[in-house]
Order: sequence, then C-alpha cells, then structure tokens
Amino acid sequence: MEKVWLKNYPKKVQHTIDFNQYANLSEILDEAAQNHGDRPAVTNLGVTLSYRELEEKAKDFAAYLQNTLGLSKGDKIALMMPNLLQYPVALFGALKAGLAVVNVNPLYTPRELAHQLNDSGAKSIVILANFADTLAEAIDDVELDNIIVTQVGDICSQPKRFIVNFVVKYIKKMVPSVSLPGAISFVDAMKKGSAENFSPVEITQSDIAFLQYTGGTTGVAKGAVLSHKNMVANVLQTHAWMGPFLEEGQETIITALPLYHIFSLCVNCLLFTKAAGHNIYITNPRDMKDFCKNLRAYPFTTITGVNTLFNGLLNQESFRQLDFSQLKLAVGGGMAVQKSVAEEWQKLTGTPLLEGYGLTETSPVVSMNPLDLDAYNGTIGLPVPSTDVQIRDDDGKELGFDEPGELWVKGPQVMERYLGRPKETDEVLQDGWLATGDMAVINEEGFLKIVDRKKDMILVSGFNVYPNEIEDIVALHPGVLEVAAVGEPDDVKGEVVKIVVVKKDSSLTEEELIKHCREHLTGYKIPKEVEFRDELPKSNVGKILRKELRK
Repeated sequence: MEKVWLKNYPKKVQHTIDFNQYANLSEILDEAAQNHGDRPAVTNLGVTLSYRELEEKAKDFAAYLQNTLGLSKGDKIALMMPNLLQYPVALFGALKAGLAVVNVNPLYTPRELAHQLNDSGAKSIVILANFADTLAEAIDDVELDNIIVTQVGDICSQPKRFIVNFVVKYIKKMVPSVSLPGAISFVDAMKKGSAENFSPVEITQSDIAFLQYTGGTTGVAKGAVLSHKNMVANVLQTHAWMGPFLEEGQETIITALPLYHIFSLCVNCLLFTKAAGHNIYITNPRDMKDFCKNLRAYPFTTITGVNTLFNGLLNQESFRQLDFSQLKLAVGGGMAVQKSVAEEWQKLTGTPLLEGYGLTETSPVVSMNPLDLDAYNGTIGLPVPSTDVQIRDDDGKELGFDEPGELWVKGPQVMERYLGRPKETDEVLQDGWLATGDMAVINEEGFLKIVDRKKDMILVSGFNVYPNEIEDIVALHPGVLEVAAVGEPDDVKGEVVKIVVVKKDSSLTEEELIKHCREHLTGYKIPKEVEFRDELPKSNVGKILRKELRK
C-alpha cells in the first residue's frame, strides 16, 4: 500500500528525520541547560528546579554512582518512585553515567518487584521510602548491591525538607517502619556526589538506555530493550510532529501520568526537555482536589493523559471552573479516547483532545493526530516521521483500506528485542517489522484507527465484536461514568458481550442501558449481561484492565 498518509501530513512537519542530532539522551538535557539554563524545568511540591540546577544535580548523582558505588557503563539501576523531583535527577544522572535504567511501578507487589529486578539484572535501586516495605519483603529473593532510599521532601531545602518528610512519615503515616540493611539516603548520596568529580562517559546510540517492562496485562512482564537510538529517534519524531506548534522555552506541561510509564517518560520528560518546557509534576493524580489546585496555580499550555484521567477531571467542579485560555494542546494515549469524553473536553476547554498511539516496544509513539485538527476524529492519527505501517491478516498478507487486521510497524523507534526472550522476540519482530497485537484499519486518507487489542476481541457466533466500539456507545449514555466490555463464555454463541459499568446516575438500570445499546448497535453486539460496580480495575496509569474483569 502506498504511503497515502503523506498527503495529509501537516505542512510544517517533515516526513523523515535525521537521528544523528544527539549521540545519547543525556545530550538533550545538556543542550537545554546550556540554552535555557535559567528557565524552570520541573516543579513539584512548590519547589522548582531550573534546567541548570537539574543538570548540575544529575551530574552530582552520576558522580556518586561512579565514585562511591563504583558503577560503570552498562550496569542496570532500578528507579521505583512516583512523580517527584528526585526522578529526573536520578534518571539523567544514571544516563550520564552510562547506566541502563529499569523503571519500576511503585505499586508492584514483592513478587512483581523481585521478578523485574532479577529479570533485568539490576543490582542497584533508588526507591521512595513509602514503598520500602515492598522491597523489604522481596529482599531475600533478589541480589542488590546498592539501595538508595529517598523521602518525598528530599529535594526541598531546609526546613521545608524536614517538615514535609515529618508530615508524610508521622502525621500521614505513609512511610512503613522497615529495615533495609546497608541502605543510604538520597540526601547523603547527593552530598557525597557533589564533593566528587564526574568523569564523562562515551555513550553511543547503540548503548542501552532503558529496560522498559511491558505492563504485564497479557502475561508475564517482559523487558523491552530500548537503546539510546530508539529513544532519541522517538524524541525527535515527536518533536518534529509537535515542535512547530510549540514555543521553545515557553510551554508549561502537566505531567499526571507516572514518569516510569513509557508515554509520560518520552513525551512529558524527554520531549519537553528538548523543548525546554516547564514540567508540573502531579505526584498523586487520584487526589483530584489537590490536582486541580495545581492546575489553577500553574496556567498550563499542554496536558497529556489517558481517557480515564480526562474523564475524571471533567467530573470535577473545581476543574470546570479553571481558566483554559492558555491551553493549546491536549493529548490522549495509553488507551482509546472515548468520543463522549473528547467532545465534552473540547466543549469545556475549547481545545480538541487529540489521540495518539504507541507501545512500550516502540519507545513508544507510532502515530499521532495532526495538531491543527479542529476536533476529535476517532482515529489515532498518522504515522510519525520515518515510520511505516501495514495492516496484515493472520497469514501476513497486507490488507487494503478499511479492512481490519493486525497493525505492523517499522521504524527506528522499534525496540531491539525482549531481554532474554528470543522466542517471544521472534514472535513479534520480523525483518524489522513489529507485530503490535492491535487490530486496526487504515482509511483512504491514511488515518489509522485501532479496532481493539487482538486478545480482547469478542467472538460472537463467528462475528468479531470489538470492546472499544461497545464502550464508546455505552459511554454516550449520560448515566454512565465508566464502562468496560468483555466476552462472556456462552454454550450457543461461543461468547456474548458483557458490560461492567460504574454509574454517574444512581438510578441507572440494566434495562435502560440495553435499550440504549439497541438504538446504536446491531443485534449480536448488544450486551447480554450488565454488571454494576463502584469502580473498575485499572493499571498504574489508569488503563482499564479487561483481563481482571474476565476473571
């Protein structure tokens, strides 16, 4: 199929990218610090670091890793913390030292943590004290040489550091009393590092930047090997797409998705470092009251999130009262953006909610909607520069327009392999092409639309039913807050559609929903079972876990 999407590329966006602008990710921060040193880089808990301060602290941390811990290029270090200022310091410090970063979800169980540490080979970890009990339970099952423990307020100056840490530990009682023998505090590590000399490391694009683990929602979490080339390429691809619409050094972005997630890591952290933007870190987006307080305090031009995050904000009166005059860009990813949410978002803010698409295995961005679109269009947009896509059937044959099949991707952002899993690697990588596992279609204008996850597809009497379609329709009902559709085993039809719903209107009934679905869906797609719940199971980034509902 010809590259039909090229005719719809925004005029300001080039089709191909020169990926040799940076040898490694660390150079992106160095450039921002040199050109925009006094500009605010990151803010959290009322504390702001300029780009110069961030680069200096990262260098101090790198010096500590080199001199005190004796770590060298290629060693693995795990980072286990939410969105705090310590994260970019540890991240860029580790990258400067040539280490491979292993991002860890702080909500992991001891078993999940042990699996990731052992599978990645990480011998060092930086962990927030709030989650130290998880590590304490896993400590006998892992081989760690170095444990660096940080507290929430460790970046703050005194006396604020003492006050914040005291409140979190003794008033809110959020820090467990556990013992981690040999652990050193992040504050002490930074002090030692500032007194030592950092020795620059030669880091090339072929070196590993991240061992980024898949969410594990479809099986055991696997480590995607992402090189500096993969990540630099994706930063430059997304910058080529978004950069013409951004003003360097003048943007303020809200970072509510956790930075240990690949979407937030690449777009919010790395891309907006290149753009010298001001990142506002939201440590706990579930606390909507505090979240909206931050949004009011920092007039923002950009926000990223998942559908559930945007939906949650729209249902907060304090959010609806904000001034959106500075907002120019809202990007949804991680899961499908629902039409009802996108339309309500644009109605309130005056800015379209644009959907993009990516995977851990693609560093992550594959496609994005043009930033000059007037409204949500129900697609995941066009491939970003230097990216090829195909829709294939089960036999590997390329399909035509509007024919649903599996989405395959080829580009410099595609991972090298799964760590230590050659069989799984061969199953998804063929001649540089990655099988995404997502069912999609491409229209004659070149826009891609995800139909659903291949493994989430519901088979009703031989007909394919895609949960996203059902969820979009159900979500249009004004009495629905959230919904997930799954397949339920059936002796006659193989499977039937079941929906699990969180009510916005307490009087909502099963009969009302079925009637609503009959008005919009053909017979075999109509849910045969409706279950009401107080909440839906979600991943760490707010993605609804259909797998848990199928159990």
